[in-house]
Amino acid sequence: MKQDLGLHKPALLPILSLGLALGVTSGALAQDNSSTGSSWYSGNWSLTIGAAGMVGPDFEGSEKYILSGEPLVSFGRQGTVTRFSSRNDNISFGLIDTGDFRAGLVGKLLLPRDSSDYRGLKGLHDVKFGGEAGLFAEFYPTDWLRVRGEVRRGIVTHNGYVGDLAVDAFTDVTPRVRISGGPRLSAASSDYFKTYYGVSDTESLASGLSPYSPGSGFKSFGVGGAITWKTTDKVTTSLFGEYSRLLGPAADSSIVKERGSPNQFLVGVSATYRFDFTLR
Repeated sequence: MKQDLGLHKPALLPILSLGLALGVTSGALAQDNSSTGSSWYSGNWSLTIGAAGMVGPDFEGSEKYILSGEPLVSFGRQGTVTRFSSRNDNISFGLIDTGDFRAGLVGKLLLPRDSSDYRGLKGLHDVKFGGEAGLFAEFYPTDWLRVRGEVRRGIVTHNGYVGDLAVDAFTDVTPRVRISGGPRLSAASSDYFKTYYGVSDTESLASGLSPYSPGSGFKSFGVGGAITWKTTDKVTTSLFGEYSRLLGPAADSSIVKERGSPNQFLVGVSATYRFDFTLR
């Protein structure tokens, strides 16, 4: 399969935006620390890495299920306790953290989709390897509730925008075991839907699917939950499950209507390890 990983001009925009945001923030932090003589990056940091294995749809909108995995990464300053985290949280770099509010940069890795690998997609265009980059923000209106939103711009894979919103209630049933769950909502622009759900006239002839040109709109609505076990001070494991119902441009696609399903289920396990270190 041929993969074009070159960055076209539209794909550079989110990188430049993130670079500008990081540069502005870095400059502000450097100015704040100038009186103490320390750099903005000086201090104690934490890097949390891990992986999740799950059984979920073969591809977005598929009615067939496969076993797959994904990386889990988070990076930020020490000094504030992570009150809640979810596998839905994409790779995050916190720039602001007040305890009740946290915000920063976020990224997501997007794996390629070769249409020849899927019986229901033969004749359609391939989806390139790439990612999404943007901003996230989360806050805690109460001690047991977190609201998190992400807005990301596609890089290489697509030129669209994706927005995710998740609300999670959580409670500790023991000092080391936590139960959490809540609703999820996702929306996207037309460029995203065209990449994953669009069918051109030419592709219609090759695949047998009806032509479909989607617009922007809501992508899915669902609910998710998890049981999390803090195995050690640095190791965390969890069992999770989710259900989502495809909406709007996704549900109306001939890929979903003719060869897939709007009902998407997922169940899996995850494990992460936290590395603490100091930069001077």
